[in-house]
Formats: sequence, C-alpha cells, structure tokens
Amino acid sequence: MKKSIEHVLEGREKLITREEKVIQPLPHKDFRFANPFIVIHHLGPDTISPGQELRIHPHPHRGFAPVTFQLQGEGYHKDNAGHDEVIRAGGAQWMFAGKGLLHSEGPTKDLLAKGGTQELIQIWVNVPKAKKWDPPSYQSAPQALQPTVLEQEGVSLRLVSGEYEGKTGPLKSFTPVISIIGTIAKGKQVQFTATPGYWTLLYIAKGTVNINQESIAAHHLVVFQKENDEVIVTAEENAQVLFLSAEPIGEPVAAKDNFVMNTQEEVNQAMEDYKNGVFGELVY
Repeated sequence: MKKSIEHVLEGREKLITREEKVIQPLPHKDFRFANPFIVIHHLGPDTISPGQELRIHPHPHRGFAPVTFQLQGEGYHKDNAGHDEVIRAGGAQWMFAGKGLLHSEGPTKDLLAKGGTQELIQIWVNVPKAKKWDPPSYQSAPQALQPTVLEQEGVSLRLVSGEYEGKTGPLKSFTPVISIIGTIAKGKQVQFTATPGYWTLLYIAKGTVNINQESIAAHHLVVFQKENDEVIVTAEENAQVLFLSAEPIGEPVAAKDNFVMNTQEEVNQAMEDYKNGVFGELVY
C-alpha cells in the first residue's frame, strides 16, 4: 500500500561560510529530525570562474557521518585521520567522524584552476550511541560502482548504500540506510519500496514530481509516514531525486554546530575539546 505524506518541507537558503550558501530542507521549523537523517544540504549549482579560490577550511565533526553525493564537478576531502580523496560527478563519499576529527572540503584545485560547475547534496547520517566514540573512517564510490535499480527507459537511478532489489550499495553504514539517487524523465513513473516502520524521505533536487496527486517542486523534501511500503513518483518535468529510507535510531538527539550527540552536555564537551586542541591539527 502507498505511504501517506507527513510533511512537504521547502528548503531555505543558509550560509555555511561567508562565501557559500546551501539549500537546507532538514532540519526545518516544521520538522526537526528523521533520526538517523539529521541534516540535508544542497549546494549549487555554482559556477566557478577559472582561478577562483573557494574551499571550506578545516573544521571539526564528532558523532555522525557526513555523506556527500557529487552531482556536478568534483570535490576533495582531506582529514587528519589520514584520508585524502577526490570524488567526481556521480560519485559519493561516506565520512564517519566517530570520536572526532578535522576535515577540509571543497572544489578540487583542478576545478578551481579550469573553472566549471560544482553541485552536491550532503546529508548527515546519525549513528547509535554505542558507535559515536569509534575511530573515524572514510569510504567513497565512483558512479561506476553504484548498482542501477528500478531500471526502465528514461529512468537512471543508482543504489549508493543499503540493500535494494537484491543488490548492495557500495557504501556501508552501522544501521540500515538505503540511499538511491538519479534522474527520472518527464512522464515516467517509479515505484520505490520502503520497509514499513522505517523513516522514508524523498528530496527533489531538480524538476517537479507528483506524489499522491500532489505536485512537488525542486528543493522540497517529502517526509512520509512510517506505515505501508510504496512510494509512487511520477515526473512532471525531468527530475533529479534522492530517495532515503532507514531504520530509526530510537535515542535522544543533541545536534549543534558540527556535532551530533545524545545530550547537550556531550555537545558542550565537543566544543570544549575542539577549543582545547583535542581534535588535533589539519593544515590544508
């Protein structure tokens, strides 16, 4: 049976640095978290001029995994746990911050030198309390390693994480998290399946789709009720979507700045640890 829509959340502009802004549909004034999904940011598309300087300087994280889906361009990742990677259009990365690290991110030096278009979606995936103090880790997967799912003419969707249609996404998580990204051509219909009881979300990055006789435009996030298992999406225009479905984490969430913990005291401790140099150093 079809899932009912609980919320349609319009993304709003948010400055993340003095130079860069994102569209943020989650958290929202009408709906805060779908734990483990804590934050969704859509950056760009931004036109980068040749020779432009642009990057997010080293900053800390603790207690969750920032996950990036590179839509256009190419981005680098560097952290003080020893990971130094580039993801290109269609690729994805899953950085688990764990007990804490510093990292830097942004367009690659090559993209900045030559110019081009940069666009990505980053989500923050929470982890259970028992895993928050594990060592940091990093995974990435180019588009070629992401299995195609829900195949039909005019539909190009890839499985980045989780189990779907008997296939396994290349990026791993501590609790079940299904992420599917790609495009649906105008007039095509796709039926996603979600496990009843899971949080299920659909973010429309481009175009307009119709769900349950409701027309939903780009930069909106659809939050579905947990009951039932079908999400039927019809593209009213050529559309690009991110489908997310995950087992809920039934624990308190305290999220502020760059930290996702279980209590405000733990967040305060993370801020103190960063100020006192516990997170180490990263020069980039």
